[in-house]
Amino acid sequence: MQQDMAQDTFAALWNDRVTATPDRQFLVFQDVNGTVTEWSYGEFDLVVANARALFARHGVGHGQAVHVVLKNSPIFVALWLACATSGSVFVPVDPGSSEQDLGRQIDRIKPTLGICSLAGQSTYEAAASARGINVVCFTETPDDVAVSGGAVLADLPDAGGESGAIRRRDRLAVMFTSGTTSQPKGVVLTQANYHTVAEQMAALAELREDHRWYVTLPLFHANAQYYCISPAILVGASIAITAAFSASRWIAEAQKLGVTHASLFAAPIRMILGRTPHDAPQLALEHVWFAQNLGGEHYTAFEKLVGVAPRQIYGMTETVTVVTANPVLAPRPDRIGSVVPGKRIRVTDPETGAECSGSPGVLEVAGIPGEDLFLEYFEDSEKTSLAFDARSDRDVWFSTGDLVEVCDDGALRFIGRTDDVIKVAGENVSLSDIEAAVAQAPGVLEAAVLSQPDPIRDVVPVAYVVPKDAGDPPSIAALDDWAVENLVPSARPHAWHLIAELPRTSVGKVKRFVMRDAPAAEHRE
Repeated sequence: MQQDMAQDTFAALWNDRVTATPDRQFLVFQDVNGTVTEWSYGEFDLVVANARALFARHGVGHGQAVHVVLKNSPIFVALWLACATSGSVFVPVDPGSSEQDLGRQIDRIKPTLGICSLAGQSTYEAAASARGINVVCFTETPDDVAVSGGAVLADLPDAGGESGAIRRRDRLAVMFTSGTTSQPKGVVLTQANYHTVAEQMAALAELREDHRWYVTLPLFHANAQYYCISPAILVGASIAITAAFSASRWIAEAQKLGVTHASLFAAPIRMILGRTPHDAPQLALEHVWFAQNLGGEHYTAFEKLVGVAPRQIYGMTETVTVVTANPVLAPRPDRIGSVVPGKRIRVTDPETGAECSGSPGVLEVAGIPGEDLFLEYFEDSEKTSLAFDARSDRDVWFSTGDLVEVCDDGALRFIGRTDDVIKVAGENVSLSDIEAAVAQAPGVLEAAVLSQPDPIRDVVPVAYVVPKDAGDPPSIAALDDWAVENLVPSARPHAWHLIAELPRTSVGKVKRFVMRDAPAAEHRE
C-alpha cells in the first residue's frame, strides 16, 4: 500500500539526499564565540551514523524514545536525523525545563535514553536518576560531532540506517506544545508527517538548492523542523544555525552567514527592530516567513531591514504544514493569507459548531491523521477524540481553537484564540489586535493585553507594557493619549502596567496565565 512505502519516509528523504549530493553544503553553525563550522551532507551523515551507534550502545531500539534537552547545536540536528533513520522516537523539549518538568516528561514518555547538555547535567540527572534511564551529556559545540578524536560520538560502529525497515506510519517524534494556557500536550508525528511537510513547505517557499535557511528559533519547536530544515533537505539547500538568538546581532549575523531565507515570530521581530544598531548592514533576503500579529509600522520597518516583504503564515504543530500563507507578491501584514494548496478548511460558529460566513469563527482543518495532520496526542485518547471530528474512515476535521475572519478578498485574518476575544459592552475586541497596536506606541518595546472584569462594560482590556528604555519609560498619560488617537473606544486599555519583561515561552508566546501576577512598576485603573 502507498502509506507503507518506505521511499516516502523522512528517513528515505535524508538517505536519498546524502546519496545524491554528498558534497553539497548542509549545515553552517556559529557558536557563542562567533566561530563558524561547516559540514556537507556526506560529512554530516557520518555524524548521524555515529549517533545511531550511540543509540544502539544504550539499547535504543525501533519505536523507543530518546529524550533530548539541548539548545540549538549540531548535535541536536544529528540526534534528530539519527532517530529518523533508525526508527526510534525523537522527543525534544525546552532546555529551560525545570527538574519537575523534566521528571513529568520522563514519566510520560518513558525514554530509553536521556540526552542533555553539560550545563544542564545536574538538573537533568536529578530528574532522571530515580527513574532508571541512561543519560549522555554534550557540550552543544562542534566538538560533540567530531567523527574522531575522542568525542562522545567518535569511532562507534554504525548500527545501520536502512530506511527500508521504516514505514510511513512509524512514529518519528513527540513534540510538546507551548502550554501557554494549560499543561503541554504531546503531539505525535510520523515519518509521513515529516515527508509531507518537506514537500509542501519547499514548494510554498519556492526553495532551491542554492538557498540557505537562517534558523534562530529553537530547534525543539516545530517551526524550525517543519518550515526550514525538512524542506532544505528535500531540495538539497543548506541551513545556518546560531547557538543563541541575539536581537542586536541578528541582521549582522544573517549577512555573515550568507542566508537567503528566514522564519520568525512577531515577538523576535519586534526585538530585532528595537535593538538593531543604526549602522547595521542592509540585507537582501529572498524570503521571510513570520507568524503572529505584527503591526503595520513594524512590518514596514522590518521589510526595509531585510530587503523583502515578509509573508505571514498560519500553522500549528498539529497541522504539520501551514494552513494559510500570504502570496509572494503584495503580502499583507493584516492577513494570514489564503488557504495553501493541499489544505481544506472550514470556519465554524464557536457556540453552535455550524459553518459560518461573514463573522469570525473557529478555524478547522481537514486531513488524515499521521499524513497531513498529526497522528494523535501522546497517550491521551480523550484529547485526541475531542480534537478530531471524523469525516470518513480516514479524514477528520481538526479544530485549531483559533478564531479567524474570512475577508472580502478571500484571505483570512487571525483574530486570536477563542479566549483572546472579549466582549466590551457588547463589542467584540481582539486582545491580539490590541497588542500589535500598542507595541507600536512611542516608547514601547512590546506589550501584552488581558481582560479584566468591569461592572459597567462586563470586561475591559488592560495592558502590560515593556518600555524601550527602562530609564525613560512612557508616561501613563502619554499612553492614554496615544490610545485615544489610535484605538476605538472599546479597545482602549483601562489600565496600564509598566513591567520589565513579558513572561514568555521559549518560542516567544506570552504566558498570559502568569501575567496577572507580574509586578507593576506603575499603573492607572
